[in-house]
Amino acid sequence: MTAEPTLSLLDVAGYLPENRVPATYFEQFAEDDQLAGNAMFRMPAHRHHAAHGETSADMMIAAARTLTARHGEDWLDDVDVVLTHSQLPEVPVRGCGGEVAHRLGLRPHTVLDVHNGGCAAFPHMVELADGLLRGRGGGKAVIALAQNSASQVFTQEQVRGKAQAPIPGDGAAMAVVSTDGVGSPVLGVRCHSYGQYSGDMTAVATPDRKYWEAGPGQIHIGFTDAKITKVLARGNRMVPEVAIEVADAIGVAPAELDWLITNQPNRIFLRNWAEALELPAERHPDTFDECGNLFGVAIPLTLDTAITDGRIAVGDVVMTAAFAHAGDFAGALALRWCGR
Repeated sequence: MTAEPTLSLLDVAGYLPENRVPATYFEQFAEDDQLAGNAMFRMPAHRHHAAHGETSADMMIAAARTLTARHGEDWLDDVDVVLTHSQLPEVPVRGCGGEVAHRLGLRPHTVLDVHNGGCAAFPHMVELADGLLRGRGGGKAVIALAQNSASQVFTQEQVRGKAQAPIPGDGAAMAVVSTDGVGSPVLGVRCHSYGQYSGDMTAVATPDRKYWEAGPGQIHIGFTDAKITKVLARGNRMVPEVAIEVADAIGVAPAELDWLITNQPNRIFLRNWAEALELPAERHPDTFDECGNLFGVAIPLTLDTAITDGRIAVGDVVMTAAFAHAGDFAGALALRWCGR
């Protein structure tokens, strides 16, 4: 997308499940994990876990209810496009976009479940929404994201004692974008795919099996020291690079950005990214200690948090940026906040 904005963010809302889980829950299960001392796995104080049976669609609908409570029950009735991203689709062959649209009473012309993008799914989905809306002459799109693997994957009996287990949290967010000229204009967005790194993110079990095969081993992420070193190096580079690319495109020096909002994988990345863009920590809001790593939900939920508590003011330029998985995708998006 070029410097001329064609799309605006109308509003964004986050949702966190009621079950707020302290670090002590995982400490009681901690095992002798060789990765326990790694900076990637310094655990947050809290994270939220979805309730038993609470689905991606349930959490997205909860975020939608916050939006309709703010703007009116009919605010979503004219939505043309519904995009959804779930970290752990309940059914492997489909996402939940159709269900979300139906439960909200929408009749969009396009429903798309976006399975890639990972932690950078938000700028990716905004870019997709822009193309889909402009291709049909304009309109309004819902962008909904859910992270639901913390309570389902990382509390498994064989997984909850690993160093990786306390880091993720569950939650959801919904944003609404439009081409009708109102709202907060999207100033620029860039997304990049790095397929050469795709194979470095793996799901493993002991004994080894495919994720769809029955067996005694419980699936978790296949981290090793070597992979973590690569991910740290890529993440430290990719997020500042793509943020600076967008900042250059919109004519704002990175250090002059009012806010930087990134994905929230760990404190090391959060510190390094702010330093790379020469921004003080207070201009880089984070939700890590309350929510853990929310993957793709982190950017919109943290954005909503900083708007709601009054930190982000009308006229502020907000840069959002993230990288995904082991570094196979990165994206950034800048907007000028114009209020709700």
